[in-house]
Amino acid sequence: MERRYSDLSYEELRSEIAELKEKALKAEQLGMVNEYAVHERKIIMAKSYMMDPDQFKPNEIYQIDGDPAHTFFIEYMNGVFAWGYRMSQQGERVGNKEEALPISMLKEK
Repeated sequence: MERRYSDLSYEELRSEIAELKEKALKAEQLGMVNEYAVHERKIIMAKSYMMDPDQFKPNEIYQIDGDPAHTFFIEYMNGVFAWGYRMSQQGERVGNKEEALPISMLKEK
């Protein structure tokens, strides 16, 4: 039975990420796009549990890793998820829906 990422130690998370990277590489080489995407998402989640959520503040704007066209405005934090909305380069809100991003996808603006 797999344990939750929140229950793993820092070293166990590092080991898990290494294993997931190997699986993702293998899936990519075999052309298994969906499986590759699943492993990449798991890596993002595991990395989030290695970070300090207190480093991310509500009412702040962050860059989104992998989405240079948008920034992310954090309305509130819930565990390793930042809840808020995407913003265009002009500073306008994109879409009407609130979304949650794992904190490992965010970086300082």
